[in-house]
Amino acid sequence: MNRLMKSKNDSGKEEGASASVVNRRLFLRSAGLATSLGTIVIAAACNDDDPDPMIPGTGDSVDLGSGDVGVLNYAYALEQLEAAFYTQVIATPFAGITDAEKTILTDIRDHEIIHRDFFKKALGDKAIKDLTPNFATIDFTKRDSVLGAAKLFEDTGVAAYNGAGRLLKDAGNLLLAGKIVSVEARHAAVIRDLLKPKSADFAGDDIINENGFDKAVAPADILAAVKGYVKDTITGANVGK
Repeated sequence: MNRLMKSKNDSGKEEGASASVVNRRLFLRSAGLATSLGTIVIAAACNDDDPDPMIPGTGDSVDLGSGDVGVLNYAYALEQLEAAFYTQVIATPFAGITDAEKTILTDIRDHEIIHRDFFKKALGDKAIKDLTPNFATIDFTKRDSVLGAAKLFEDTGVAAYNGAGRLLKDAGNLLLAGKIVSVEARHAAVIRDLLKPKSADFAGDDIINENGFDKAVAPADILAAVKGYVKDTITGANVGK
């Protein structure tokens, strides 16, 4: 597998390294996100009439906001959760992890960090605060526990982007969401293949319907599904409105 971002070490501390910053820029540029950063998402945030959804660093209750800003903060919240999860996975590898598994999971971690940082920068002062994850129910020493959680997060992420896409009013923002959800779908497929190698589960009937379409789940249902993995209380009642 080609690495979009080479890890400096296995501790998860590459986020501050200059090499990683360069590689993130290359990824954003190749995906067409760098240009959009200044012309689409930030413009949507600045034009939103809502007050800041939350002052970063205070309290434990988070309102995602409304309109496109609310949808983007919703995606940002999910990317924060995924980035934190995979950072922990690589920092404390499960027993018996293979080199191939570590490479795959490191790549996914790097992608999620890119996505998280992109949304944070794009939203600027409209971004919600840094969330506090709660992974108490995940045994990071066991392969089945880690990959089972990864499957949940990736399948949830794809369904979340699919469900929120229709709420976006700016076509540019919808294009960006489409580019990111396609990456999340790749993650979901490879995690499912790690759990059931060489099977059809990479696109199982539990996620793909008879018409060949993936699940699309509303924000309220997604937030309810992941609330146990975040210590903060997230309110998304006005997302997309």
